Amino acid sequence: MKVGIIGSGAMGSGIAQVAAMAGAAVILHDLHRSALDKAQQGLAATLHKLEEKGKITSAAETLGRIRFEAAAESLAGCDWVIEAIVENLETKKQVMAEAARIAGKNSIIATNTSSLSITALAAACEHPERVMGIHFFNPAPLMSLVEVIPGLQTDPALLPAVLQTLQTWGKVPVTAKDTPGFIVNRVARPFYGEALRVVEEGLADMPTVDAAMRGLGFRMGPFELMDLIGNDVNYLVTESVYRATYYDPRYRPSITQLRMTEAGWLGRKSGRGYYDYAPGASVPAASSNAQLLADTGQRILLMLINEACDALYHGIASETDLELAMTRGVNYPKGLIAWGHELGWQACAAGIDKLYHHYREDRYRASPGLKKFATL
Repeated sequence: MKVGIIGSGAMGSGIAQVAAMAGAAVILHDLHRSALDKAQQGLAATLHKLEEKGKITSAAETLGRIRFEAAAESLAGCDWVIEAIVENLETKKQVMAEAARIAGKNSIIATNTSSLSITALAAACEHPERVMGIHFFNPAPLMSLVEVIPGLQTDPALLPAVLQTLQTWGKVPVTAKDTPGFIVNRVARPFYGEALRVVEEGLADMPTVDAAMRGLGFRMGPFELMDLIGNDVNYLVTESVYRATYYDPRYRPSITQLRMTEAGWLGRKSGRGYYDYAPGASVPAASSNAQLLADTGQRILLMLINEACDALYHGIASETDLELAMTRGVNYPKGLIAWGHELGWQACAAGIDKLYHHYREDRYRASPGLKKFATL
């Protein structure tokens, strides 16, 4: 199998590593030779470490499966071409249209977009029936989940082979409808958005919100995770989903996060975000108020469960794929539908209704899916 990857940044290089380790011949294409050189050096170092740990037999052999090419024509004859470039619809359209022309009518042209319309991207290509989303999570070699998203034009007959190939690559593929944010970036919005809302209202501070969610079993709290992802990246995804859902208030971006981005306080990568990452900086203490921690965690969790119910109700994914996406894609301690069963659906619905009656905002409306579960 010959796989072309467009874009040699962290995501493109990671996908190239995954494919090469699975035995595929890989073309890593980037217009900038300096970026390709950096990617080659980084992959060589990573693969040598894996060889030293006994996780691969030969770093040289694996690296030898990857060609680093600045010419787009190198994508000719690829079975798959996956673009992993900047998250801009018009730029992706141009790049994918060119890739489809060069690779030919028998190639699958895929986008690694996290939230843009697959249908719109497919419409720019000569053979839209062979275009789909294949969305890896960062870092691609470590994160097992891959969202596979057919566009309106995608030939359904292509999907089984794509899913099977991803499984042979050691991935856990799930199928999502072509809607804003797909599964993970849709369902996870309240984890960040509601945490920001709680802080903006002065109900709890950032360390307390983070501690509340860790107390529920999450590996990181929302503010810790936003600092890891980057406030600029997280804000843009939220803004993209908000616009694409016709400004649904459930996905409204936060002014707080916008200001953090404007200040350049992006998180770990800039040395400062919601927390200070300078050497010797102190870590703020969370509140020890057990009731505050419980109330904060419960509020965010209920919003997540409500969002998962809504995704299921609208057929974004099957229940199995929805649960897999959240546990394997963002490492939630358990699936949100399973969590709803555990808490009791009537209690979940009552909790969301309480928020709605307090705020009278559509942001807190109970999903028809949640109401349906509550009446079973």
